[in-house]
Amino acid sequence: MENAYSGIFDRVKAVIVDSIIIIIFMIIITDVFSSFEDVPNNARIIAFVFIFCLYDPLCTSIFGGTIGHMVNGIKVKRENNPEKNISFLPALFRYLVKSFLGWISLFTVMGNQKRQAIHDFLAGSVVVYRE
Repeated sequence: MENAYSGIFDRVKAVIVDSIIIIIFMIIITDVFSSFEDVPNNARIIAFVFIFCLYDPLCTSIFGGTIGHMVNGIKVKRENNPEKNISFLPALFRYLVKSFLGWISLFTVMGNQKRQAIHDFLAGSVVVYRE
């Protein structure tokens, strides 16, 4: 059976959940760094960049979606092979485009049969409901 494509509402809910998770991770990292003396600013920057920029691509390529996707019952798959997750580089590219375009990227979701956002078109991915 073919999975149904996810609509915009479930995607927005996933972004909200992921935003909360990222904020929690950043608070935890800040607290951990605060418990040590003389933590270089470079270490803080690297930790924040890692969390902010790699959370989505790593989760998407390994698990088929972020925690927000999982909570909302959706997953990101390859458009040409929906049985497989997208690999890391397309997931990273997808995330960077999504971050750069912001909400504009979602305007195409309702305008096409596979409900792909601009970042999905460019990364060769689709967002479907989990079985």
